[in-house]
Amino acid sequence: MSQTKLNQEQEEEQHGSFRDRINTVGEDGKRAWIYPKKPKGKFYKSRWIAAIVLLAVLFITPFIQYKGEPFMLFNIFERKFILFGQLFWPQDFHLVVLALITFIVFIILFTVIFGRLFCGWVCPQTIFMEFAFRQIEYLIEGDFHKQRKLDRQPWNFEKIWKKSLKHFVFFGIAFLISNTFLAYLVGIERLKELVEYGPMANITSFVAIIIFSGVFYFIFAFFREQVCLIACPYGRLQGVLLDSKSIVVAYDYNRGEPKGKHNPLENRALSGKGDCIDCKSCITVCPTGIDIRNGTQLECINCTACIDACDSIMERVGLPKGLIRYDSEKGISEGKRSIFNGRTIAYSAVLTILLLVVGTLFTLRSDVEATILRVPATLFQEYGPTQYSNVYKIQLVNKTRKDLPVRLELKSHQGQIQIMGDSLVVEGGEIAEANFLVVMNKSDLTASNNRIVIDIFSEDRLLSSYKTTFIGPNSLDKK
Repeated sequence: MSQTKLNQEQEEEQHGSFRDRINTVGEDGKRAWIYPKKPKGKFYKSRWIAAIVLLAVLFITPFIQYKGEPFMLFNIFERKFILFGQLFWPQDFHLVVLALITFIVFIILFTVIFGRLFCGWVCPQTIFMEFAFRQIEYLIEGDFHKQRKLDRQPWNFEKIWKKSLKHFVFFGIAFLISNTFLAYLVGIERLKELVEYGPMANITSFVAIIIFSGVFYFIFAFFREQVCLIACPYGRLQGVLLDSKSIVVAYDYNRGEPKGKHNPLENRALSGKGDCIDCKSCITVCPTGIDIRNGTQLECINCTACIDACDSIMERVGLPKGLIRYDSEKGISEGKRSIFNGRTIAYSAVLTILLLVVGTLFTLRSDVEATILRVPATLFQEYGPTQYSNVYKIQLVNKTRKDLPVRLELKSHQGQIQIMGDSLVVEGGEIAEANFLVVMNKSDLTASNNRIVIDIFSEDRLLSSYKTTFIGPNSLDKK
């Protein structure tokens, strides 16, 4: 057997099992802790800018008020939602469903074209882990080799104070994140009240915050990259969604193979070696511990840390950058880059239609949502010698921020509507209910069930029209 063949088999034996298990599980089945080196490079700087912007939006938005109310609110307790200053109620649930469908189709389309770009640049798990918790770890414990050394040394004073400080700060950040999410649920003013009155006055809310803080702390202090590998379904979906034209973080095996150590006195082209000098820098910076040279893998979140690491090494040894880069499998194998195919065009068409439908529905959304029902267990009543009356209940949801005086008119028949009680006024962002009578002439009724239309006005502006039934005596059916 030739030496080349022997070396090849040894390499396959050493590295050929990389797909048999995830990199965070050792041969003994126990957790293999990842110590990634702190990245450096242009992509890392760009990700820092994106992270700062996203974190600023997350923590500042609850403080933004629009016309006296939060700019964004997801109050599931009172079923009140505010998106970009616009009020939404449960009656708008169909719009939320359509928006979610549109978002899912967008994610599918985006993944088909750009792979897991979302995971590396926008995902909250990555943003918090890499640009908050990991940075605290670097600051207190040092870079990857110092962290590994600290974990291996016995529990002395240095290890105790560094670990204690790190986890104290970790829980503080988790507590801040939990309170921020609570501000999105109840509003910043309500959150200030909870803080002002103290935990004993709001023990349920306080316990909930502590529990959620504990969950966030556990995820970012211990579970970490396992979220992407085990808990998040998006990473699993990429195996179905990606194709040979999808843009991913990829290693150019045509240019890099066969790997060989760098020798500045050697001509790599004449020696038959590829551009990869097997420095393993791409592995040491990977937050999930994979070797990108083994191809697209479940653990890869397209964070670009390996691109920056490889470009830095290529620059130092005088070789062209881009050995690891954003590209597609087809682009690597054929030197072509084409991201559009039948599937992406179909997704784009569906996405465009959904965006138009959702945009149209949001535009045509009425200011007031009305529901009119006859009061249960009531029949018609004689209203004088020539008229019948029915009792109805109306519920009005005011989706605007201003008070709306409401007037009801019978459109389909001659008759009158009488509000039972005070004049009907719906306060901004509130729900109002009232009972009213519909009075019609006996001569206008042609059956026991009569379809009628009620117009709902605010001052002189027609808000909506509502169809319901007016009940008369059964004898009318015999005419």
